[in-house]
Amino acid sequence: MRPKTQQIPKLKLLIFGVFFAFFILFLLRSNLSSSSSSPKQNSSSSSLVTTFQSKPSNLDDDDDSSNSRNCSSSPNFTKIPKSLSQALIHYTTSTITPQQTLKEISISAKILEKKSPCNFLVFGLGHDSLMWNTLNYGGRTIFLEEDEAWISQIKRRFPILESYHVRYDSKVNQADNLMEVGKGIECTSLMDPRFSMCQLALKGLPNEVYEIKWDLIMVDAPTGYYEDAPGRMSAIYSVGMMARNREDGETEVFVHDVNREVEDKFSKAFLCEGYMKKQEGRLRHFTIPSYRDGLDRPFCP
Repeated sequence: MRPKTQQIPKLKLLIFGVFFAFFILFLLRSNLSSSSSSPKQNSSSSSLVTTFQSKPSNLDDDDDSSNSRNCSSSPNFTKIPKSLSQALIHYTTSTITPQQTLKEISISAKILEKKSPCNFLVFGLGHDSLMWNTLNYGGRTIFLEEDEAWISQIKRRFPILESYHVRYDSKVNQADNLMEVGKGIECTSLMDPRFSMCQLALKGLPNEVYEIKWDLIMVDAPTGYYEDAPGRMSAIYSVGMMARNREDGETEVFVHDVNREVEDKFSKAFLCEGYMKKQEGRLRHFTIPSYRDGLDRPFCP
């Protein structure tokens, strides 16, 4: 999830467009909510015109009280959330683009549009994290990162992000052996990863990661592009088991960098080709059902 240094104009346009659409949706929802509670208020269309004709408020929190007295805005609207304004400013002015492409981001963004506010778990922390957190406005988004120094750096820039440090014991050069291990009964039996005997299971994650029922999970970390890197073997396996082990419903899972051997083979083996919904570029999307519904399901359909 580390950022590219080159500019991608179309990608920046998409990100800005998504946030602008989100802003408009926020305004409309706020207006509809106010209208339902007070029938005498103006309609949403006239209120929207009033809002955009009024002066924009200052972004400095210190001046909020004085600006609210001087600005003549419609009382029907809630003030734009600080997290959304921060994201709009950051991605409009930043020359750093997210690691994923425009088409890849669009896949996850469409699911978020339908499901948010929801619970969203992301393996990896980077400059695109503010985007994911904002697109899930009102929900809970947690980021898991292997590099403590990187966490500190991102937190200084975006303190609103909830992130945790994670240690991985595996290495990419162990992938073939771990693939064989994953075929054993201890790895294919339904089990909470915390208590699993499978070598692939991640047991040291924060407790809330195991206890929250995740609606979306994205695997875009840990590092996996050289032999001694941790690789994403355990992350992919554990995500699949967390999805199967949830009480009910389905989990949308995204794996990035499936052009690489580990991400390709492990996502097909443990998230299952039968659960794959779509692949766009290097991003693969799976929808995994709960296995706790009493049905006798095979590990992969």
